[in-house]
Amino acid sequence: MANRFVIRTQTRRDLWIQVGIVLLLSLVLVLLFFFVYLPWTTNHGESITVPDLKGMKLEELEDYLAERDLRYEVQDSAFDLEAPPLSVKEQYPKAGAKVKEGRKIYLTVIAKNPRMVTMPELKDMSIKSVEMALKRARLRMGDITYKPHLGPFVLEQSVAAGQKIPEGSAVDLVIGNGQGANDLKAPDLLGKTAEEAKFVIEASGLNLGVPITASDTAGAAGTVIRQNPLPGTSVKSGDFIDIWIVPGGAGPPPN
Repeated sequence: MANRFVIRTQTRRDLWIQVGIVLLLSLVLVLLFFFVYLPWTTNHGESITVPDLKGMKLEELEDYLAERDLRYEVQDSAFDLEAPPLSVKEQYPKAGAKVKEGRKIYLTVIAKNPRMVTMPELKDMSIKSVEMALKRARLRMGDITYKPHLGPFVLEQSVAAGQKIPEGSAVDLVIGNGQGANDLKAPDLLGKTAEEAKFVIEASGLNLGVPITASDTAGAAGTVIRQNPLPGTSVKSGDFIDIWIVPGGAGPPPN
């Protein structure tokens, strides 16, 4: 009969000693796995500080990030007249963040050629609404000029609505100061035709009141013989001017 290898325990104490040895070895193996093997394979506890990549050219990034055990991927592009093409505009994670080796940095770079975007309609919009509209269109605010006007809204824009312009272009605006002008003088309308008077009034930032037919006929038919306020009187932007017209001529075009 073949010999058999059998572990014999002499006493119950010997049995518990052997069980304890097995449990102790198992615990050691578990601790080695979690605190030695895993940290060694996953670089647990080690981190890299993300560098600031803004302004760097793409051609410089490959070697620069490889030296720091990092990678990159271009996720989006934008156009900026003041930044060099193919340079980094934004990055994620941000500079200073702690990441593991091999982490990929997602970049927004400056496009080499601008995309063409459609100029939005900005007239009669408030300055806050204009800022949001330009941001959505990927345009930026240019020079702002204030003009006497009762409403603080856009009166003019340097690029007509609907026109195609390069992304990132600046748009100049003329905006009302919300107060009107206090140093305007009522224009002299005497002797002018009703149509000429209407043109002069509106060009002066004023409004034409309801034309009144003069009771007398001292003057050429269809011309202004009286006005209120009188010529040279101080008025504010948006004020109304009434005119008296000699009957027989053509009246001013409707407002």
